[in-house]
Amino acid sequence: MDMEQYMGIFADEAKEHLQNLNDYILELEKDHDRKDLLNEIFRSAHTLKGMAGAMGFEKMATLTHEMENVLDELRKGEREVNLQIIQVLFSCLDALEALVNEIITEGVELTEVDSLIDTIKNLDSEVAAALEEELINKTEEIKEEKINESQNLEYLETVIEKATELGLNTFKIKIKFAEDCLLKSARAFMVFRELDSIGEIVYSNPSVQDIEDEKFDQEIEVIVLTKKSKDHIIPLINNITDVKIAEFEVIREGRPVNKEKNEEIDKNDRVEPVNKADEHNHKRPKTGQTVRVDIERLDNLMNLVGELVISKTRLEQISLTNQLGYLNETIEQIDRITDELQSVVMKVRMVPVEQVFNRFPRMVRDLAKELSKEVELVIEGKETELDRTVIDEIGDPLVHLLRNALDHGIEKPEERLKAGKNRFGTIKLRALHEGNNVIIKIEDDGRGIDPQLIKRKALEKGVLSEQDLERLDESEILKLIFRPGFSTAQEITDISGRGVGLDVVKYKIESLGGEVELESRIGYGSTFTIRLPLTLAIIQALLVKSVNEIYAIPLAVIQETVSIREENIKRIQNHEVITLRGEVLPLFRLQNLLDIPPDSYNSSDNYSEIFVVVVRKGDKRAGLIVNELVGQQDIVIKSLGRLLNGIKGIAGATILGDGRVALILDIGTLF
Repeated sequence: MDMEQYMGIFADEAKEHLQNLNDYILELEKDHDRKDLLNEIFRSAHTLKGMAGAMGFEKMATLTHEMENVLDELRKGEREVNLQIIQVLFSCLDALEALVNEIITEGVELTEVDSLIDTIKNLDSEVAAALEEELINKTEEIKEEKINESQNLEYLETVIEKATELGLNTFKIKIKFAEDCLLKSARAFMVFRELDSIGEIVYSNPSVQDIEDEKFDQEIEVIVLTKKSKDHIIPLINNITDVKIAEFEVIREGRPVNKEKNEEIDKNDRVEPVNKADEHNHKRPKTGQTVRVDIERLDNLMNLVGELVISKTRLEQISLTNQLGYLNETIEQIDRITDELQSVVMKVRMVPVEQVFNRFPRMVRDLAKELSKEVELVIEGKETELDRTVIDEIGDPLVHLLRNALDHGIEKPEERLKAGKNRFGTIKLRALHEGNNVIIKIEDDGRGIDPQLIKRKALEKGVLSEQDLERLDESEILKLIFRPGFSTAQEITDISGRGVGLDVVKYKIESLGGEVELESRIGYGSTFTIRLPLTLAIIQALLVKSVNEIYAIPLAVIQETVSIREENIKRIQNHEVITLRGEVLPLFRLQNLLDIPPDSYNSSDNYSEIFVVVVRKGDKRAGLIVNELVGQQDIVIKSLGRLLNGIKGIAGATILGDGRVALILDIGTLF
């Protein structure tokens, strides 16, 4: 069987289980007595082992098997949870994550796990006595099993009778594995999966646990309840490599039942498997009806919606130009459908920031131990949703900011106690919606950032002169840490910064159409606020005309539009400004900002009315002088391609209703 087709599903589910294991073990570290957590950890490790075995990844299967042994001892109370075991489990998760990444990128397992397996086996000798006692009592257990076997057979007969009434066939199937079959348990897992897809396995010999541990020869026997026929099942199993059906016995055929009775039984009765301990291997509760979709398919769907939006705009343009009244009704209908389709596609692309946030508790925990600090990470708003493209890019900046908070912000316990603080530092990671933006805040209650230290560093590095620094207020001084190469670290460490500073964070956030702000108080901590757009695919924009070209300005950065007369414009230090409601607003002429050559426009244009678009960048405002306001429109952002990427002031392009291309202005880099 070609397993390549299952690689995507395997990778996604493996990552989910690893994340769950990280979360559960972090909780177990706080409360060693949580049996429910141990059960969840065991289930996830057990599932991961089965998946790896089915896919033929031996290192993953072996390592998770050893983890499972330790977890089983913990569940049974044969071993106590301690910090040594917690650390070993985390080391296992790191190795498993490395293996999964290697499988995704290289297709093979490269990380060595032998030393880690030896560490697990030699954890300690606390369970020796318990194991010896278990061996001594094995005879008693076997006796009990013999008694239970007769009870199980009676119960099995009841189950088969009930299944027959429900119209289900009962088949006993003996399955044989090839002599040279590798990973027999993996092949058995595939057999069970195929049978589970068409019915219910109510009996297996040997038991499911023995099959998973490969404690069987070349044959297994199962009893299956299903509505499918013998002719359907035989090819289903025989198509599995190294597996053949040796015997197929029809124990009982289902009786025909009327529809009303069947519906009633379906609601009130369920056929339960005999082996209750192994029930979770066959039946898993549904957690919600979801479908995994490749992000590339979603991108293709978004592109098609984008083309539809462009076509709708062109139809509107044709209707206005040719005054075709009959088109209006159709255009209105297409407009409504397009808006709804666009909204649905946007929601499909939205994923909770939880996908990014979930990896931080483990990271903070490990770094805090490395730095000998005591830190609590509080996460709020994990359900806040962002476009998938933004989610994929936002992880690295957040990692950088959290590392900075841990390394530079939070003090050591003794230092905090001297300052009258709790010995435990707190870092808050919050996400919330604000209009068409998502706000992410990273707050710490550490030592804060000293503006005087930043000024000294700025002078040392020659960033600004002493006279320039004197003119800056405190908030503007704090912004200097976003300058390239600027860092206040006394020494370069592997934890944060590495001498790079926060310019990388600022650049990444702004490349996503967002912005980052900083607030800090000495002794009380710092807050980094990241503002991001909900999506980067289709946005609302104001179309403006400068000379003979049309440009698009995203509505998210526009505060208002005003019309003024030439005589309202004043000059301060040779720069154009206007007074708008008592506030001085600097003006910029768009054609000057974009360096349009003088001979390509009439420099003597004297419009009786001048249009100003008031835009904001962070807490600063400015006015863009344009020749004409064309109107508001949904636009599809198109990339300019590799050669034209990174042009100052240009974020991309869009196609207008008349087929022309309009450039989209990037206000963050335009001024």
